[in-house]
Amino acid sequence: MGGGPEHKLEHLLVTLPFPEPTQFLERIKKNHPYLKITYKQISTTAAWDKSDGLPKELWQDVTLLATLSTLPPTPKDCPNLELIHFFSAGTNHVANHPIYTDSKIILTTSSGIHGPPISEWVIMTMLVASHSYNQLHHWQIDHVWGKGHSHRLQLTKDKVGQRFGVLGYGSIGRQAAKVAKAMGMDVIAYTASPRKTPESKKDRGFIVPGTGDPDGEFPSEWYSGLDKPSLHNFLSQDIDHLLISVPLTKQTTHFLAAEEFEILGRKNTFITNISRGQIVQQDDLIAALKRGADDTQEGGLRGAALDVTDPEPLPEDSALWDAPNCIVTPHISSLGQAYADRAFQVLELNLTKRENGESLVNVVNRERGY
Repeated sequence: MGGGPEHKLEHLLVTLPFPEPTQFLERIKKNHPYLKITYKQISTTAAWDKSDGLPKELWQDVTLLATLSTLPPTPKDCPNLELIHFFSAGTNHVANHPIYTDSKIILTTSSGIHGPPISEWVIMTMLVASHSYNQLHHWQIDHVWGKGHSHRLQLTKDKVGQRFGVLGYGSIGRQAAKVAKAMGMDVIAYTASPRKTPESKKDRGFIVPGTGDPDGEFPSEWYSGLDKPSLHNFLSQDIDHLLISVPLTKQTTHFLAAEEFEILGRKNTFITNISRGQIVQQDDLIAALKRGADDTQEGGLRGAALDVTDPEPLPEDSALWDAPNCIVTPHISSLGQAYADRAFQVLELNLTKRENGESLVNVVNRERGY
């Protein structure tokens, strides 16, 4: 008798910096009726500085947590917590928290949901730079029909045949590669570990339907290795546009500095960083941009598009604001109306997998750092 396996009652605590998303929570409750769901709206500041501001007794019976970075103070404060789902792509912002360092609570991320909006930002800024859009916009503001002054536009190179190097071929890199490939670009990929077999090239994380490169089919060449010679070999492959999309770890901090920009300068590469600002040695980047804009010097970078900086917010007096041929935006490339829905979809997928005794997606490897 009965209608299927019974599930123990569980308590899902959701702490996010916006009003309660009732349509998503009702969907979860309908598909997982054994869940008690508590929603706590917190301030944007609290969401990112890990100061939960929640009473300690609330954590006592919580078994599941969905959050940006709000965490119980210590593992002892959450004796029943088994799974934490982060609404971010990475967990570097909580890597020093006791929950991360001193517990074995399973951590999952929302990696995979960011590919569509971020890849659009990548292509948008790439074209803004290469098609001199800022000049076109100024002509419109000034009511100037500037065709008679368009000599620079005649030098515009379209993307067909150019090489798009993806430093970190995860979900974001794969979707950007898909769009770049559609524009006629040659894609080459870089990963931390070798991907020598068709099976190893597959994306095992959450994938927004119709996006990305699930089977790893787009790159014409794959490169790997976190050591300097391997990185330099990849950067030496005549890359016209470099997308930085590796996760921030101890190994990738200042991964790109003067030596790497010197290699990229041989091709006057345009670089895009949508990962974390600390992956780039910022002063060296500024120097490479200045060199690239100086007609009396060889080498240097053709330009850069940065949605991340070091630090954030970027100080008003930072030289990066005025670096030549540099686009700076305030870490907004992932934002969009689908963000919350897709992040909850990852959580729901893992709730179902957990019920069925299946392996979860987007599980954080603490030793690896992502």
